[in-house]
Amino acid sequence: MRNRIKELRKARGFRQVDLADKSGVTRQTIIAIENDKYNPSLELAMRLARLLDTTVEELFQLDD
Repeated sequence: MRNRIKELRKARGFRQVDLADKSGVTRQTIIAIENDKYNPSLELAMRLARLLDTTVEELFQLDD
């Protein structure tokens, strides 16, 4: 699964630590998600989508 977190985070002027604090996880979790090393729970995915003003479907794409 690929994601657009890094792209959308930067577009909104958030640092990794800012997004982590707002979503209730560690910066290391944000790094792992951005690097496709960790797939977040549905709850976290929804929280991230809300913070980045997008939908879960726009934020995460399944690999073909």
